[in-house]
Amino acid sequence: MEVSREEILHIANLANLNLDENEIDKYILNLQDILNFANVVNNAPIDGLSETIGATENYNVFRKDEVKEYKDIEGLLQNAPEQDENMFKIPKVIN
Repeated sequence: MEVSREEILHIANLANLNLDENEIDKYILNLQDILNFANVVNNAPIDGLSETIGATENYNVFRKDEVKEYKDIEGLLQNAPEQDENMFKIPKVIN
């Protein structure tokens, strides 16, 4: 598929890109390669293929969201760099 200079400039304008002359020629070649590859994919034979959502039959299995009381608070906090009143103390991230 042929891409014109005007199409590249229009796309660059939409993307708010400032292209110089060398870049325009480079973008023309790159976009033509991408569109040619997309054309190859579009024309791939699909006769006899079934639809698939993923590569495997696996799906997400969700567990019920239950609140559980954790008994070993000291063991949980033993690797914390700082703690305060049985909670992790972390640096302030919002001013």
